[in-house]
Amino acid sequence: MVYRKFMKRLSSKVILIGFSLIFFQIVFSSCSAQKKDQTQIEVGATQTEAYLELLRDKKVGLVVNQSSLVDTVHLIDFLLESEIEVDRIFAAEHGIRGKADAGEIVKDDVDEKTGISIISLYGTNKRPTREQMDGLDVVVFDMQDVGCRFYTYISTMHYLMDAAAEYNVKVLVLDRPNPNGDYVAGAVLDTSLQSFVGMHPIPIVHGCTVGELALMINGEGWLPHGKCDLEIIPVKNYTHQTKYELPIKPSPNLPNYRSIRLYPSLCLFEATNVSVGRGTLFPFQVIGYPDSTFGDFEFIPRSIEGMSKYPLHENQTCYGIDFRSSDHYNSFSLNPFIEAYQKIEASEKFWKSRRWIDLLTGDPEFYEKVNRGMTAEEITESWQPKIDAYQLIREQYLLYP
Repeated sequence: MVYRKFMKRLSSKVILIGFSLIFFQIVFSSCSAQKKDQTQIEVGATQTEAYLELLRDKKVGLVVNQSSLVDTVHLIDFLLESEIEVDRIFAAEHGIRGKADAGEIVKDDVDEKTGISIISLYGTNKRPTREQMDGLDVVVFDMQDVGCRFYTYISTMHYLMDAAAEYNVKVLVLDRPNPNGDYVAGAVLDTSLQSFVGMHPIPIVHGCTVGELALMINGEGWLPHGKCDLEIIPVKNYTHQTKYELPIKPSPNLPNYRSIRLYPSLCLFEATNVSVGRGTLFPFQVIGYPDSTFGDFEFIPRSIEGMSKYPLHENQTCYGIDFRSSDHYNSFSLNPFIEAYQKIEASEKFWKSRRWIDLLTGDPEFYEKVNRGMTAEEITESWQPKIDAYQLIREQYLLYP
């Protein structure tokens, strides 16, 4: 009898201890999850409490594409569900769904899902007109950039800001991390080469988020019509040293983190007859040329709808280098470019467009530097004084350490 009472009390204590352990485990897990959430990157678009009331009872325009997500919901749909009046949508290069090829004209349209008018800023005009801005109170810019001067989303932002300054419309930038934001490199644009692939005197890899760059554009007086009314919703829990892998590709031919990291270096080949893998499923991760002496790796560019309709060297076997398994060029480097030039002895076969390489590099002497046989290190050193001066400007507009 005494034994039974003892065992009953013991069982009760075991059960109580068991429940206590479960309780503490739940509390600990909850605290861990909360701690994790506090360090998780929150892009501007997900911080809805910071901007919804700024848009309430306003007539709103959007500059968005497929990357403009609030978690898994497109910003257009989220704002409409939140009873925000989205009056019109502006489309940059590649269109609002990100399916137009590089350089392909984007046409005015109507969004089939919502019936909202789509105004192209990558067609007959790249700067919003008075009529296109008329009646708007605020335009929201929310697009994922990759941190390169020649990536045209920041040029669209420049023209939007200038139109907003002229027509008295507020610009709200929902900031996102820069996957190439951990360093600065490349020639600072010579202003004589200003174009849609280079609007500002900044390096190829400028080291800014779009929010920081918008502050710089405004603060440095780079808008012809003066400063615009600008507000940024910064990214939470982000630093410039944070590795950020994009949840969705920002444009058709940047499908993954590796391509985005190689893009600053390999994009210069677009001014040459060397393929960067357009027409494959691994663009901006390889280089190739239709000559077996160029390299051991082989690929054949094909027309791919939604990625590259008319790739360089279409249906020809290209020989070259596959960068997918190496971290050797994880940041900007001229070495692949100079080495490729040296392999193709006749320069007229290497170069496709002198003007295009001028615009991409931003250096009016780059073509001659390469043809004179300057090394990658020598050319890079020639750019350093202007990079140092740019760094002093950049520091004034940084939102993140």
